[in-house]
Amino acid sequence: MARWEGGAAERLQLAALRLFGERGFDGVTVAEIAAEAGLTERTFFRHFGDKREVLFRGQEAFERAFLEPLETAEGDAMTAVARAIDVAAAYFTDDRRPWSRGRQAVIDAEPRLQERELLKLSLLAEAMAATLRDRGVDPAEALLAAENGVTVFRLAFARWIEEGETRSLADLQQEAFGRLHAMLRS
Repeated sequence: MARWEGGAAERLQLAALRLFGERGFDGVTVAEIAAEAGLTERTFFRHFGDKREVLFRGQEAFERAFLEPLETAEGDAMTAVARAIDVAAAYFTDDRRPWSRGRQAVIDAEPRLQERELLKLSLLAEAMAATLRDRGVDPAEALLAAENGVTVFRLAFARWIEEGETRSLADLQQEAFGRLHAMLRS
């Protein structure tokens, strides 16, 4: 087994995604993931608490991608959220699209993982609302803006990972915000 090579966490993630795609989440063990990556189970557990964490690693960086621009975005609550989500789209580069497609396919096939993904997005919305409240925004307005922003992100992300889609996440988010604004005007 390969030892002391860099990128162990990333190798484990790629191996897990490949195996999950072939055999499903429940059809793969930690030992098989480690072996596929050329590493030991011990190395796996140095990086991840369990095999679900392979798919959810990086929650803090994900949230920061949205919260840091929100802290300084100008305008009313919805404008600030739209700006923050636009800036956060840079986190989702085109080279991440294949990983994101495969990851989402695994999540979509497993209800427990869907629940975890929804929790992640719910926590993001709450963190965004708290950031807005800290800026002096009315709590109800902060929550409405944050929840709508996360909904726009979810819609755009789902479209971004569709096979054949080539537009950037930022473009898809702007389109989704345009639809939301049009619905609110009618």
